[in-house]
Amino acid sequence: MAFFIYKEAIEDITMRMGAGMAKFIYKEVETIDDYDEYCHHVAGLVGLGLSKLFHASGKEDVASDSLCNSMGLFLQKTNIIRDYLEDINEVPKCRMFWPRQIWSKYVDKLEDLKYEENSVKAIQCLNEMVTNSLSHVEDCLTFLSTLRDPAIFRFCAIPQVMAIGTLAKCYNNIEVFRGVVKMRRGLTAQVIDRTRNMADVYGAFFDFSCILKSKVEYKDPQVAKTLKRLEVILRTCKNSGTLNKRKSFVIKSGPNYNSTFVVVLVVLVAILLGYQSGNRT
Repeated sequence: MAFFIYKEAIEDITMRMGAGMAKFIYKEVETIDDYDEYCHHVAGLVGLGLSKLFHASGKEDVASDSLCNSMGLFLQKTNIIRDYLEDINEVPKCRMFWPRQIWSKYVDKLEDLKYEENSVKAIQCLNEMVTNSLSHVEDCLTFLSTLRDPAIFRFCAIPQVMAIGTLAKCYNNIEVFRGVVKMRRGLTAQVIDRTRNMADVYGAFFDFSCILKSKVEYKDPQVAKTLKRLEVILRTCKNSGTLNKRKSFVIKSGPNYNSTFVVVLVVLVAILLGYQSGNRT
């Protein structure tokens, strides 16, 4: 019986993803609504499908569609921000996923963001993109807090922590338009090794949000909105009552990791994040 439930869920989500992604083969991402819709088809539906599979296994309750969707959108938007240069330089035709509604405030063409003479505008546009992504964090934390099975929890939580860490790295960072921006391997290993329960997740989101907040410049056009969203995240983490148990995500000398375990999880996270990036039409 479970087999047929799994099969039906996978078929349903796959068909919906295919139809949604096909829509954007020729349609550009014009508005923020388009952006959310595209990310829903590429990643939000994955969250919905996985939630159905978790429930069918008997290990988790059914999560709301909105929470599952936010999980996917947060990951996908992080990838789209991080991969700007790779996408815009795609041959034979660039891939454009940043919504025109945002980037057109700063430049005439999306590819103009990569040119040095537009560095100030590029940073402002980047910061607005990151701020948009932060709107999904509350839902992500709510979803993760409902999970009971330790393996499912880690499967879902590690990519989310990687995403907030990546956004903290990308925010206000001109290197997004110059090359590859990613978390250091040592920090990635820490995230994978230390993300085991909600106390760890709240601690990670708190620490990375503090890092991001420290990079906010008060002359940035989005400063008020950015700080407001960060304050909501920080308050949510503080109100969890678990921050005294958090493990700070700061590289220390001589970390003692289970190397085999870390390697396996690094591969898993790479597959998850690579899947999101690779499924952009």
